[in-house]
Parts: sequence; C-alpha cells; structure tokens
Amino acid sequence: MYEQIGMWLMENVVVLYLVILWSLIWKGIALWKSARNKQVVWFIVLFVINTAGILPIVYLAFFQRKRKIKQVKKKKK
Repeated sequence: MYEQIGMWLMENVVVLYLVILWSLIWKGIALWKSARNKQVVWFIVLFVINTAGILPIVYLAFFQRKRKIKQVKKKKK
C-alpha cells in the first residue's frame, strides 16, 4: 500500500507541491496572527504540528482574538 502511495506521489509531484504550498500559506497567516495577538501557546502548537493547513484554518476561524475597531466620534460645532 505504501509503495502505491509513493508511486502515485512520484507521478503527481505537482499535487504534492500544491499541498505544501497550501499548508505554508495557511500556517504563515495563522502564525502571524497568533504572534500579533500574543497567543504564545497557539504560536508554538502551530509552529510544531504539521496538519496540511487544517489546524491553522481552525485557529483562524475559531480561536484568534477579534480586534475591536475603535470608532472616533466627531464633535459637532
């Protein structure tokens, strides 16, 4: 079975590169957001565990801190 997977990957190297690119993009975004939000535990987990983009997407969708947008009130003269 493992030989079949290896042969398939060798025949379809483009698919492997696309999965790697997909994972790196999501991981980079999630690492950047977790570092910016000072979530050290999430940063370490995202940095160490490779899940082909699944864990970074879960973090970005459910666990990142939402930034509050400050609205500036204009004074009427």
